[in-house]
Order: sequence, then C-alpha cells, then structure tokens
Amino acid sequence: MSRWKEWPESQPTPRQDTSDAAAWRGPNQSLLSFPVRGARRLLVAPLVALPLLLAGGAAQAAPATPAEMNLYTRIAAVNVCISRTAGVDFDKSVAIAGETIAQLIQGQHQGQIQQVPGKTLTIEELRKGSINSAVLGAAEICPKSVPPEVMKKVEAALKQAGAKAPAPSK
Repeated sequence: MSRWKEWPESQPTPRQDTSDAAAWRGPNQSLLSFPVRGARRLLVAPLVALPLLLAGGAAQAAPATPAEMNLYTRIAAVNVCISRTAGVDFDKSVAIAGETIAQLIQGQHQGQIQQVPGKTLTIEELRKGSINSAVLGAAEICPKSVPPEVMKKVEAALKQAGAKAPAPSK
C-alpha cells in the first residue's frame, strides 16, 4: 500500500502552485527570489552611484575643512560603533569606515585637506588617515567596542601627542 495519498485531479497537490506569483517566476524559483534579488540591487545601487555622485562636485572641489574632517571622523566612528554592535570584526569595521571616508575625501575634495596644505593625498594616504581617525573616534564614542590592546595603543598615542585620552572602557 502506498504511503502517499492520491489527490483528485480537481485539487492542486501541495507541490503545485496556483498563485499569481507562479505566472511570473520560473518553476525553480521561490517566492522570495525576486524580492531578494531586487533588494540586492537596491543595496548595490548606492555603491555603484557613489563615485558618479562624488565626481559631479569634483570640478569645484575645495580642500576639506577642519569642520568637514571632524564630521567625517564622527561618521566613521559611528559606523564602527554600529557595526561592532552588530557583531562585525573590529578590523573589518574600521576598514569599511575608513574606506568610506577616504573615498568621500577623494571624490568631494580631490584628496585635499586644509590641514595638509599644498598636497593632494593619494588614496592610500587617505585610507591610512581615515582608518586612524575611525579608530580614534571609536575609542572616544564607544570605547567598549574597541579591543583592549587597541585602546592601549590609542591611549599611548594620545598621551605622546599631549591630547586627552578617551574614557576608559569598563
């Protein structure tokens, strides 16, 4: 005796899909495949468009002011804090935040910063500085999200520079 129930021809079997969605998707696609692919496109679109948007202001680019650099540092630090809270590795968090700021400075200011007069910084120099800024900002904003060995290096560097050390992590 078969374990499978015979279905009357008038009723769809559990595997048959009679929904309207079946008309626009292929037999090997789930209902979520279109929305997920659409979401991926939406997530990737800003990344693809970013260089184009940033290039638009390049003709009138002025060196980044100290106020702009402070804003960019805060943005990078907040991004590190958010990604660390979400469980992202510290090095990866800092690299992403630093790259974002480096690309922003490259695109909006053609790699020029008022604090470094007369020099156009390369993307590598911008990355190094942006990563350092992201680490320093994260140490100040969310010290608990910064690994202890990194906090020690930050505190030592700030002490050597004569700046105020960030709040100790608890």
